[in-house]
Amino acid sequence: MPGSIVNIAGYRFVDLAERDELQAVLRSVCTDAGLKGTVLLAPEGINFFLAGPQASIDVYTKFLEQDERFRGIPLKVSYTGYQPFNRMNVRKKNEIISVGMDHIQPATFTGEEIEPQAFKEMLDHGEHVHVLDTRNDYELRVGTFDNAIDLDIRTFRAFPEAIQSLPDTMKDEPIVMFCTGGIRCEKASAIMIEAGFTNVKQLKGGVLGYFEEVGGAHWDGDCFVFDQRVAVNPQLEETEVVVCFACREPLSVEEQSSTDYVVGVSCPYCIGRKNVVPISGR
Repeated sequence: MPGSIVNIAGYRFVDLAERDELQAVLRSVCTDAGLKGTVLLAPEGINFFLAGPQASIDVYTKFLEQDERFRGIPLKVSYTGYQPFNRMNVRKKNEIISVGMDHIQPATFTGEEIEPQAFKEMLDHGEHVHVLDTRNDYELRVGTFDNAIDLDIRTFRAFPEAIQSLPDTMKDEPIVMFCTGGIRCEKASAIMIEAGFTNVKQLKGGVLGYFEEVGGAHWDGDCFVFDQRVAVNPQLEETEVVVCFACREPLSVEEQSSTDYVVGVSCPYCIGRKNVVPISGR
């Protein structure tokens, strides 16, 4: 049986001119409904991660449907037996996905999408395709697609520079890129095309959409998520991966058994590192 708390995530790249007014209204809607999580508002669009009882989620989604800019936003839905967020935030930002390239506007131009089933069939048949992981290094450690290209980036801002190291031979070869829920790939695909890559597709719905539609075929491990669950498996269930309270690195079950892992103090990734300030609570 699913848990009583519904977790939703969604985004849309769309021109948002009146963020001050929208911030106040959304804060009121979410708070009055008893939701917790984060809504990000930027001139380029909206991005949200929210959790609460189904009735509360329905209040929020009904509000979105009343605004034509947000109507029909695809939602990633999962369930937990507890509230994975501590508070409700509605924040304004310069970008909902920060990369520092103002001319990249996914609302007007982005790469072609590929459906999860079509991507799975490519992998099933062993078709020649470069599978490019656009996520951060700590996310890849938790899990990724078989033989995916690791750009070894710490933040998405490093993506434009990292793709410069890809071989020129890839520029006309098929590439499927992916991220957690699809939002980073909206920007990443546009950046790739601008850099001269001519056959780029983005996995529709990201890893979570793939799990939902086709399960875990060709995936190794779990998928890191940015809430207190830390990671989910291909069944979209919370796993035993945790984060180090000191440095926020995700830790596998094996890493949790390391003598370097002391809850709230250190882990194999930050042991001996200077200027690590422990934090308490999950």
